[in-house]
Amino acid sequence: MLSEFDLIQQYFQRPRHPQRATLGIGDDCALLTPSPAMQMAISSDMLVEGRHFFAGEDPYRLGHKSLAVNLSDLAAMGARPVGFTLALALPAAERDWLDGFSRGLFALADAFNIELIGGDTTKGPLNICITVFGEVAPGQALRRSAAQAGDDIWISGTLGDARLALAGYRHEVALDPASLQAAAVRMHLPVPRVELGMLLARQGIAHAAIDISDGLVGDLGHILKQSGVGATLNVDALPAGAVLATRDTALRRAYTAAGGDDYELCFTAPVSARSAILAAAASVATPVTHVGSIDAASGLRLTDAGGAALALQLQGFDHFTS
Repeated sequence: MLSEFDLIQQYFQRPRHPQRATLGIGDDCALLTPSPAMQMAISSDMLVEGRHFFAGEDPYRLGHKSLAVNLSDLAAMGARPVGFTLALALPAAERDWLDGFSRGLFALADAFNIELIGGDTTKGPLNICITVFGEVAPGQALRRSAAQAGDDIWISGTLGDARLALAGYRHEVALDPASLQAAAVRMHLPVPRVELGMLLARQGIAHAAIDISDGLVGDLGHILKQSGVGATLNVDALPAGAVLATRDTALRRAYTAAGGDDYELCFTAPVSARSAILAAAASVATPVTHVGSIDAASGLRLTDAGGAALALQLQGFDHFTS
C-alpha cells in the first residue's frame, strides 16, 4: 500500500526546473522569487466529487480540469502562470487513478510552463483544491471593477456545449452518443485562455475581465456590480458551441447566456480597440465575438439580434443555492 510520501514521490514529484520555483516540493514551504517589478496573482479553486464532477470521473480528464479552472482565473487577470499547489483528499491511494490524474494534470501544466511546487494529501472523500500563482506587471491586471460606460463586451471561444453535455448526462435533453461525446469535451477538458488574457493585459486594450465559470449572465453581473455600470447583451450574438448551435433557439439562448462551465473570457474594451482585439485574438488563434455594450444605466438588458428586449429568466450557478 502506498504511503503519503510514496504517493507524492511517485506521482507528483518531478525534476527541478531552474527557471521556476526557487524551492519546490520537499520542504515545509515552497519558495517563489517574483520577477523584478512584478506582482503576484493568486487564486484557489476546489473541486468536490458529486458537486463539481460525477463520481467515477475519468482521472486524466479530472487532472486536466482541476488545473484548467485555476489557470482560467489567471487568464482573467492577464497573469503569466508560474506555479501551483495541490491539496488532494482521496478515499484510497489507487495507482491507476493516481497515474491518470497526474498525467492529465502535468500535460496541461507543461503546456503552460507552470510547476507543481507543493501541497498536501490525506484520506477522505475525493476533493481537489489547487492554488495557482502568476505574475503580472503593476497596473496591468484586468479587474472586474474597471468596465466603463461605452465599452464593448467581448467573449472568447464558444459557450454552452458544457451545459448541453451536463443536460445530456442528466437526461434533461436527448442527445445521440456522438453529439454527447462532442459536447462533453468542453465539459471535461476546458481550454484556459491564458495567452489571450496576457495579451489583453500587456497591450492595455481591455478594461475589465472575468472568466465564465458559473454562466455568462451571472459572471458578467459581477463586472457590472463592481464597476457600477449596466449592460445591454445581444443574446443571439453569443457564440454557441458546435453541438449547441444545432439545437433550437430557446435552448441555445439559455445555455449560452447562463450555462456555466465554459471557462471562456468575458471582457470589456473601448470601441477604439476593436481592431487591436481582433489582431491579438488572431495572434493566439482564439476566436472572439462582440456581444454587447456597457451602459451607464444600471441593470442587464437582454436583446435579440434585432435589438428587441427579451424577457428571459436566467441566473448563474451558485454553489449553495443551485
